[in-house]
Parts: sequence; C-alpha cells; structure tokens
Amino acid sequence: MTFFDKIKQKIWHFAYKYFLVVQEDLLKRGIIHHNDKRQPYHLGWLASDKTLEDLKKHLHAKWGFGNHFVAWTDKGQVLSWRKLADFADQYHLRVFKDGEIRGHYELTPEAHPLAHLEGKGEVDKRGDFLKFLGDFVVPKRNPMRLKPDPNAYNPDSEVTINS
Repeated sequence: MTFFDKIKQKIWHFAYKYFLVVQEDLLKRGIIHHNDKRQPYHLGWLASDKTLEDLKKHLHAKWGFGNHFVAWTDKGQVLSWRKLADFADQYHLRVFKDGEIRGHYELTPEAHPLAHLEGKGEVDKRGDFLKFLGDFVVPKRNPMRLKPDPNAYNPDSEVTINS
C-alpha cells in the first residue's frame, strides 16, 4: 500500500462514523442519486438447508469476508459483505430477503471513491464467488424470508485492509 493509500485509509476510518448520515443527507438534497434496484451479477439462491448466519460464518472464517456498509443498499437486501483483494479491489456480495445472492468484483470506495460511485471497474467474477459460496448457493430458488443482518450499519464492523 502506498503512502497516499495509507492517508486515504485513515481518512475513511474517520469517515465511517459519519458516512450513513452524510449519504442520507446528500440523497435528500438530490446531490447524489441511487437506483435501489438489484444490481446485475446473479449467482444463485441460498440453499434451503443453510441460514444467513451459517453463510456469514463460512464466508468470514474461510474466505475473510466481512461487513460492507459503505455501499448502496439495494431493495430487499439483508446482507452486504466484501472480501478485500487489496486496498484498491474487492469482491462485493449481496444477499436478499428472498434468498437471492448477487456479487461482483469492483474498485473499493476507499481507494477510488468517484470511480466506485459511478460503477467503473465492476467485473463479473462468478467462478470466484461460486468457489467462496460452495454448497451455500444453489441454482434453484427456495422459498424463504431472511431478516437483515443486525450489524449491517455498524461502522465498527466494516471490514478493512487491516481487519
């Protein structure tokens, strides 16, 4: 990580505490806009014999995923987690209340805030995600209603490069 990246990381560590309030204010004022439709990159559905909590434990323990509240919230989203490849790139995974799982590879907001906001650099890495998810993802929809992750908006739970 470069010296400049370390400075950006320190700024973001401070900004995490205020991110949600500032984001909400900018949305209300019409300064920024968000379409809350689900992003592309469908991966499958949570297996019927698995829980959201089981998935979180698996992704964290085996692959290093963790909370990612510095992201748009898509309609029906119950989990937003990421795995950092490095300071500049991440795998971003979303789970929805109906059990759908979506994910993409992208620039981190910390390293490239404007490019990240514009969705530049998003890549489909389906093969990597299916490896991470293992038997937690299936191709066929199972009826379920998942509840949101209780730590979803806790700034202290944001996964960072030094987590």
